[in-house]
Amino acid sequence: MNLLVCISKTPDTTSKIAFKSDDTEYNSDGISFIMNPYDEWYALVKALELVEKDGGNVTVINVGPASNDIIIRKALAIGANDAVRIDLASGDSFQIASNIAAFARSKNFDIVLLGKETIDYNGSEVGAMVAELLDLPYISYASHLEVNGTLSTITRDIEGGVEVCQIEGPFVLSAAKGLAEQRIPNMKGIMMAKNKPLEVIPPIGENNRVNTRKFILPGGKSGVKLIDPDNMDELVRMLHEVSKVI
Repeated sequence: MNLLVCISKTPDTTSKIAFKSDDTEYNSDGISFIMNPYDEWYALVKALELVEKDGGNVTVINVGPASNDIIIRKALAIGANDAVRIDLASGDSFQIASNIAAFARSKNFDIVLLGKETIDYNGSEVGAMVAELLDLPYISYASHLEVNGTLSTITRDIEGGVEVCQIEGPFVLSAAKGLAEQRIPNMKGIMMAKNKPLEVIPPIGENNRVNTRKFILPGGKSGVKLIDPDNMDELVRMLHEVSKVI
């Protein structure tokens, strides 16, 4: 089984959000970066479980600059066999997806896995774009996956319940909570990661199509307002005011 896991670098969840350059760029000064948890905890670990069961190879891919190598090495320490970094400062979702698809197109991967979203932009776009560019089926928000030969059975979260589907052949899958359990790299894995191949290649996909005009922080949260249960007129008035703001 030949698997590709797409990983991205995101700010730590406790990071303070601030912008610079007239609010057009995220201020990363003093920020700790991590591998996107949905990519690491669920997509990567599930890929490792599959090859441990049936044999095969797990390749991780990242689109980004050399500073991203630290999270790629962590993926190798957790258990990935090899890695590829496309040397490109991350742009919009389509640029990232097109570079991943261009690499994957001739490699005959059985499954392409990635987290359901990144915890910084929460766009949940790249997976669907990769699938479209590769002309492969796309299953999003997967919480369970079983592979039996060429047949895969997938459980995915939907509004109000779950959906179970089966698919033959290659596909792209985005991982949600429950697909696997987080793994912590041990000392042996960390030492082995230093000698695992990390190939750096130039950009091979489309150019960036989106220009950021401005980032805006959300307004501060207002305090809780308590209303006497007998004062329905006041409740109606406040609901009307809230709906006008929204």
